[in-house]
Amino acid sequence: MNPELPHAQLDWDDQGRPYSRVFDDVYFSDQSGLEETRYVFIEQNQLQERFAALPADGCLVIGETGFGTGLNFLCAWQLFAAHAVAGARLHFVSVEKYPLSAPDLRRALALWPELKPFADQLLAQYVAIHPGFQRLMLDNGRVTLTLLIGDALEQLPQLDAHIDAWFLDGFAPAKNPEMWTAELFAELARLAAPGSTISTFTSTGWVRRLLNAAGFKMKRTPGIGHKWEILRGTFLGWPVDAPPPPVVKPWFARPPRPRGERRALVIGAGLAGCASAHTLAVRGWQVSLLERHGAVAQEASGNPQGVLYLKLSAHGTALSQLIVSGFGHTRRLLERLQRGVDWDACGVLQLAFNGKEAERQAQLAAAFPADLLHLLDRPQAQHQAGVGLAHGGLLYPEGGWVHPPALCQWQASQANVQLLTHRDVLDLRQVDGQWQAWDGDSLLASAPVVILAGAAEIQRFPHSAELPLKRIRGQITRLPQTAGSQALATVVCAEGYVAPARMGEHTLGASFDFHSDDLTPTTAEHQGNLALLEEISADLVSRLGADHLEPEHLQGRAAFRCTSPDYLPIVGPLADGAAFNLAYATLAKDARQVPDTSCPWLDGLYVNSGHGSRGLITAPLSGELLAAWLNHEPLPLPRSVAEACHPNRFALRRLIRGKP
Repeated sequence: MNPELPHAQLDWDDQGRPYSRVFDDVYFSDQSGLEETRYVFIEQNQLQERFAALPADGCLVIGETGFGTGLNFLCAWQLFAAHAVAGARLHFVSVEKYPLSAPDLRRALALWPELKPFADQLLAQYVAIHPGFQRLMLDNGRVTLTLLIGDALEQLPQLDAHIDAWFLDGFAPAKNPEMWTAELFAELARLAAPGSTISTFTSTGWVRRLLNAAGFKMKRTPGIGHKWEILRGTFLGWPVDAPPPPVVKPWFARPPRPRGERRALVIGAGLAGCASAHTLAVRGWQVSLLERHGAVAQEASGNPQGVLYLKLSAHGTALSQLIVSGFGHTRRLLERLQRGVDWDACGVLQLAFNGKEAERQAQLAAAFPADLLHLLDRPQAQHQAGVGLAHGGLLYPEGGWVHPPALCQWQASQANVQLLTHRDVLDLRQVDGQWQAWDGDSLLASAPVVILAGAAEIQRFPHSAELPLKRIRGQITRLPQTAGSQALATVVCAEGYVAPARMGEHTLGASFDFHSDDLTPTTAEHQGNLALLEEISADLVSRLGADHLEPEHLQGRAAFRCTSPDYLPIVGPLADGAAFNLAYATLAKDARQVPDTSCPWLDGLYVNSGHGSRGLITAPLSGELLAAWLNHEPLPLPRSVAEACHPNRFALRRLIRGKP
């Protein structure tokens, strides 16, 4: 993990154009950046014709080295909007080591007034851009931008995608030689779809030779402006004399893409289910969202306030990578909701309440950029929070609180989503390629694809009964806002948390009970939550008058979190358990074997569960992960993280341990 991932360091010339201090080079031509982009990247990759030829459910994937100001992306999007049929989609993947800050990006894009309708959408979503994979949804989901923030040779090897057209951009080879290497070109070849095209503004001989050696057939073509020649090419295939690229293990490979009608059932309308329904709906799927209660978000997703809290590791674990990417994705989704009522980016302050926590926070502050998190001493923390505190701590300035039902309602209200309430699915049957959802003798709905998103309740179905999910009861306490408590300006966490008031009420919590199955709120847990508040701020206890409240009269609610043994969510396609054990039985003898046997998938059956107390951060991005598998799009996470969340990880571990 790079502790300081700096934004691009820019100077601006007298015509308002950005110039990189690090690479001592311009971002675009001093004659006409727009004309150069359209000639070098758009025309050489024949994008106008390819966009026009896309079918209504088609998607073209463009890959780029060097996002820079986003000019190439915006030009491609503008052309796509003009020539692609309704229903077609554009997916743009770009790697960038030094992303522009939001103010610099706004200033740079102001140079191109004709791109303003597209630039404005990009700028509105250009928030919480942090290291790793960052997914931005634009044009009501019709255009997807996946930014890989970091060094290209660290990020691209983690990408799972098939790229139809490559924009080989970045600063000139003489200025930035690390971007023009055989290792990088091998990654472009690994990711290239059959017949993929490529273009670049340089005509340097050694660049052409290295690209040819990687499997691209390159040729020089007349340039534009002061460039005499440029390069364009087509991918012919992986070179026969090169070692083959690493193969994805069959139990983590993509299942065959569903063919035929794009209809899906999603069972469970909490955060995971609503996210799953939404991501498919914006891709043109018809989704039936089945919920046993009378409305969305009635169980763990129904709390009045949840916290966008990032519990990270300084060691770049799969869970940490998921959390950073998921936080950014959720944070951008929230921009579409009503601030102050549905959510608020008031910041989250995690107190260093003991020596161990202080040490952990110091490690995190050294491992992550300051715009994601940074340390505050006690006076700074008190100033930030607006109330007296016993400790300083770690501030997540872009964090805050969310009203989860508002996010669920927004996602479930999308066109193509049909919400079916009071539908308690007790049985799933696959008949003639359709999954049927039954309640006793009543057929509730059917579709070729079904996503199980009902937390631990998915264990009622035989196909998912073996997934190791456990329920943890949690209770929150609601406290009326007082004149004194209005001063609380940020979410403050220690062992528990308290949020600034929403609609005149603070949320305080939350308890952890591993044994109780009763969801009736208890006085004992209200007392426990008040004790957690005392640890956070004795001053706030006084401001709320909480030391004089009768716990038996307090209001709150309890629900079950659903978590997995490794605390990662369980997201992906499901396999037939018995057939899996037979197919990969050799792993019990030698875990290093990779049998050349296709995974016995349960066609069209997927799961999105096990989000624990992190559902606000992990569930929306997990919906994107499912949609990427179902539509054969670039994954929104590193392949290693997607594998760490895969349902097959548990069957694999049992086999290797000799316990199928």
